[in-house]
Amino acid sequence: MFKIADREFASRLVLGTGKYPDFATMRACHLASGTQMVTLAIRRVDLSAPRGQNIMDFIDRAQIHVLPNTAGCYTAEDAVLTAKLARELLGTNWVKLEVIGDPDTLFPCTEGTLDAARTLVREGFVVLPYIGDDPVACKRLAEIGCAAVMPLAAPIGSGLGIRNPYNLRIILEQARVPVIVDAGVGTASDVALAMELGVDAVLLNTAVASAKDPVRMAAAMRLGVEGGRAAFEAGRIPRKLYASASSPLDGVIGS
Repeated sequence: MFKIADREFASRLVLGTGKYPDFATMRACHLASGTQMVTLAIRRVDLSAPRGQNIMDFIDRAQIHVLPNTAGCYTAEDAVLTAKLARELLGTNWVKLEVIGDPDTLFPCTEGTLDAARTLVREGFVVLPYIGDDPVACKRLAEIGCAAVMPLAAPIGSGLGIRNPYNLRIILEQARVPVIVDAGVGTASDVALAMELGVDAVLLNTAVASAKDPVRMAAAMRLGVEGGRAAFEAGRIPRKLYASASSPLDGVIGS
């Protein structure tokens, strides 16, 4: 179990709701992954769609916490407005904060994210900000009062995996809130590596939604999270340059 704000989660895997071939596949992936929280781009959702054609009809809100996000926002003002809209429409004060700084890389704007986070925290939101793997920015966001920090592993949708594990280690050492790796993982081994570093959870979307078999990949991601977390808790052996015999020679017959 891990805790964000006042809510506990058994699953450490957070999934998105975009890019799936259809809503039925999305729902099947959520089930296969065991996720208890999904993120939803509120500006891209047609909440007036007829029943059976609305994305919300395919999310079991009794089992899954919906985390609206401010995807597509390029200014702090737009992000704050979108968060307030999500609170009115979905009845939640939780928000995944995204303020994009560059349309090509989709890297976050640090200044805009900090500004929006200050406003949203002040107005009672539970803020989970998407941010670069910048230890200083993550520390500032935690100090502002964000409920978690969400550093990227690599550019959104790139599937490159963790590019800078050393920065993530620093973030983990300094953060006093949960750390959730967000964006850039491509397969289950990337997820396992993130969890072995000690992050609290991983958020992903494209790696599942765009896989050849999304449902099977969702199940693989679940196993990656579980295996990586178990390995972190078990504690890996130190890395050594030279061999260390698995079978000591002390007591060997004839010695």
